[in-house]
Amino acid sequence: MILGLAGVTGTGKSFFKDKITEQLGFEKLKIVTNREIRIGEKNGEDKIFVNDDELNELRKQGKIGFEFNLVGSTYAYLKEELFSNKNIVFEMHYRTIFNFKKACPKLHTIYIFPNDVEVAKQKTRERHLKPDVEKKRILEIDEHYKNITTDENLRRQFDYYIYNNFDKKSEKEMLDLVKDITKVYKGENK
Repeated sequence: MILGLAGVTGTGKSFFKDKITEQLGFEKLKIVTNREIRIGEKNGEDKIFVNDDELNELRKQGKIGFEFNLVGSTYAYLKEELFSNKNIVFEMHYRTIFNFKKACPKLHTIYIFPNDVEVAKQKTRERHLKPDVEKKRILEIDEHYKNITTDENLRRQFDYYIYNNFDKKSEKEMLDLVKDITKVYKGENK
């Protein structure tokens, strides 16, 4: 099963992805990107950092299953991971949902709303991004939040919704939801 987590920057996607892998045995879908590595990131864990030539070589070899551009960088998923039979979880950008579902129809998606969008902005500020990148991310939070709350067609693309209050209750609700989705998915594959 492939599970995509979406939500505004700072809403807890990485946190929940880590909890789902630790407690439910999912593997993380690694994303390939040509953006600069940030402080604290390790190449090969959640992301595979490549230069433009390496990214083009992956394209030439037909290894890319899905790719998109965001804030001046390219992000891509490898076919061998994207279409495996493993339980895999990853973070997805909400704008990619329409095309991602076409590329990977068995994708299950959870949209994470922050109970307070200002908390998401503060979490983004705590990442110590470059000032210009932080400014873009904060502006994107406002744009993203407006789009998801006003565009009914966009909201319908996501299978499940959860609110994150950044507490143990929210963590339990997410883990319980993923357990339920996994049970349904296993039933679909019998």
